[in-house]
Amino acid sequence: MSPPLLVWLAGGVLLLGAGFLTTVLPRRRSRERERRVAWSAARAAIDSAEVSRDATTERVPEAERLLTRAELIAAERGGPTAARAAADYARRADQLWRGHG
Repeated sequence: MSPPLLVWLAGGVLLLGAGFLTTVLPRRRSRERERRVAWSAARAAIDSAEVSRDATTERVPEAERLLTRAELIAAERGGPTAARAAADYARRADQLWRGHG
């Protein structure tokens, strides 16, 4: 191969690599940020439900089951969908305890 052809091929490969990286890296960061935000919200909901549980004098079995489910999901870790499910269970448990308090 002639040297100018090698330069063009190398330039093309570099251009494709740069295009790939400028597409993949922001998406990866965005997914990671979404995951962290979702888990932060889930942990906050679980903490809030635990406070409501501790403040309630009555025992609410359904709320306890929901909180346990949320804690199990949180212990397994996962993506944003799992975090949203854990947050939903914790919020529902929190509402039940607040309704009985």
